[in-house]
Amino acid sequence: MVTSEQVRAARAMLRWEQATLAEKAGVSVETIKRLERLDGPLTAGRHATITAIEKAFAKAGVEFTNGEAPGGRLRPKK
Repeated sequence: MVTSEQVRAARAMLRWEQATLAEKAGVSVETIKRLERLDGPLTAGRHATITAIEKAFAKAGVEFTNGEAPGGRLRPKK
C-alpha cells in the first residue's frame, strides 16, 4: 500500500508537478491534490485510482518500499 508521503516524495524525485502525475495516471489534478493532503496509506481513494498512480510511477522508474520504513527509490537506469 502506497502512502501520501511516498507519492509526494516520488513526484519530487521525478521533478513532476501534480499536473504531470495526473496526466500520466489518467486522473484529475484535484484527485492528486486530495490524496496528497491525506496522512499515511492511501485507502480513502478508489482502488483503480491508486493503482493508476502506482503504475505511472513504476513506468517512470520509481519503486516503492513498505514494511516498517515505507519509502521509495528510482530504479537504476540500464
